[in-house]
Order: sequence, then C-alpha cells, then structure tokens
Amino acid sequence: MPRGRPTRASVYARLETALNELRSRLGGLPTPEEATYVWRDIWHLEAHHSTALEGNTLVIREVEALLDRGRAVGAKPLKEYMEVKGYGDAASWVYSQAHNGEQLDDGELVTLAELRQIHATLMDPVWQVAPHQDATDRESPGNFREHDIHPFDGGMTPPSWALVPPMLRDWLDLANGTGSRLRDPSHGPLPEQLASLHNSFERIHPFIDGNGRAGRLVLNLILVRLGYPPIVIMKQQRPAYLAAMERADEGDPGLLGELLARAMLDNLNRFILPSVAGPARLVPLAALVDERFSAAALRQAAQRGRLEAFQGSDGIWRSSRAAIDSYERTKGRWRKSEK
Repeated sequence: MPRGRPTRASVYARLETALNELRSRLGGLPTPEEATYVWRDIWHLEAHHSTALEGNTLVIREVEALLDRGRAVGAKPLKEYMEVKGYGDAASWVYSQAHNGEQLDDGELVTLAELRQIHATLMDPVWQVAPHQDATDRESPGNFREHDIHPFDGGMTPPSWALVPPMLRDWLDLANGTGSRLRDPSHGPLPEQLASLHNSFERIHPFIDGNGRAGRLVLNLILVRLGYPPIVIMKQQRPAYLAAMERADEGDPGLLGELLARAMLDNLNRFILPSVAGPARLVPLAALVDERFSAAALRQAAQRGRLEAFQGSDGIWRSSRAAIDSYERTKGRWRKSEK
C-alpha cells in the first residue's frame, strides 16, 4: 500500500497507545512543579496560537517576552497584548491542575464557578482597555450573556440567552461524566467524545465574547485533570478547525476528533514524553526528534539496524535517548563503511 496520510482510525490507535504508555510505563503526566520548562513551552505555544485563531497578531517572540518578562515587545495595539496576558494567566491556572489522572475515575472535572473564573481571568485584562461595545454591566467577564447571538457563517444559531444557564448545567453534567464514559467503548473513541464536548460548549456560546478561547481552555482543564496532555490548535489550522466545528454542528464529530487527536499526539511527542522518559526508557521515535535527527532519519536508521530500536506489534518504532546518543557517536563509522 502506498504511503500517505494516516487514516483516522490509525491516528486514534496511535493516540490510545501513547496515552497508555504515558500512564502505565512512564508514570503519567508530569506536574508543572516536576517539569516547569515543558509546561512553559506549551504555555507559550497555546497562548500564541489560541489567541491567533481569533485574530491576534503577536508573534511567538512577542508572546514569550510578555508572558515571561511582562514586556510588551513590538508596536501592536494594547488590546492584543492584553488578550495574550489574559489567556496566559488563565492557561497558567489550568496547567496548575495537571496530574497523573486520578480524576479519571472520580471527582468533578470542572465546576460552574471554575468555568466563570476561567472566562473572567481570560477576558478581564482586555475588558480594561477594550470592553465589548454591546455588553451591559451584567455581561462583564465571568458573567453570561444577556444578548441573543446572530447565526454563525456556517449556519448554526446559538440558543436564546435565557437558555444559557440550564444548558450549561446539562453541559457540566456531560463534562463531569467524561471519565466514566471513557471506560465504556460504546460511547466512541476518546477524541470524538472530546470533540462533541467541545462543540456542544461552543454551540451554547455562554458569554458575549471570548467563547472560543474559553472553550479551548475548559477543554484543556478537563484533559489535564484526566492526566492527558493539553491540546494546542495551531493558527494555520484555523480553516480546518472551523470546518470541523461546522461538521460537528451537524452531528458528525469525526473530523474535529481527528484534529484533536493529532494535536494531543503532537504535544505528547514534542513535549511530554521526552520530559518523563529517562535516558534508557523506550519511547516512540517521534518523541526523540531534535535538532540532530528528524523523524524520517531516525526511522531509516532503525530500519537499517544502525539505531538500537524495536518495532512493536502496533507497527511503531521505539528507541531511547541513550540509543540516540550512541547512534550519533557511531554515525561517522557507518558512513565510512559504505565508502
């Protein structure tokens, strides 16, 4: 079969394998105290891309300067710096909830008060410099809208504002049952359960502004409390993300589920697995990519027997940081032997 983009089913299978390895072999998701630099990198990435999805123009260097040093580097509108600051503050609190997954079995994953807190933290800095022009005092950050929303471009119309509180209570019941539903395969793959949950929040559209950013933060709160890596949807994926949300509006969460699954795998392989695996621990080759070797180069070395690696029954090649270092030291010898 010719090589191509992996199927949705294979992406889901790879994610399930990676999450099982994270929990069973590698001790679970590291806490922010255990891996400060890992969470800092995800923090920068998420604050940049999640705000950029909504039109923010700060580049990653400007985001890092603002979040790490409180410096407004560049000459962008003040509103844009405040958007990133609010998102960074809210994401920092979300990440502080990360642990190795005890709440997969019991406990609330998110409360109404936390949902409102996330929105207030996210939007308050922006509100100080550029409040929503149509908002009343009762619709300030952390408070629900009292306006009806016009239909979206894709055709979906959020419910009347009077229905927001009861619909959110139902949504919270759904969200807090996520852990138990994951144990029942009849509810479908994890990524599609997450897609339906995220889409249903956005369909309610509980706030007058900031619903996309708040919804992505709440989704990540649920994930880190389950012991799963947070999701970062890249700004380049905006058209695909919006198309997937529209498909989910129509009752098909598959496209959005696949996008979320790929995002989780990216964060696992780029940040989480390298941080929790010791030098001798076997991890997928994708988690060992660095400035020295690309994924393709490592796979080729493994297939040729030059890199100590093992291919599991799932087809995934695994190696260790120690093996990579050894391969780098001996790489010159392999080249000489071919001459």
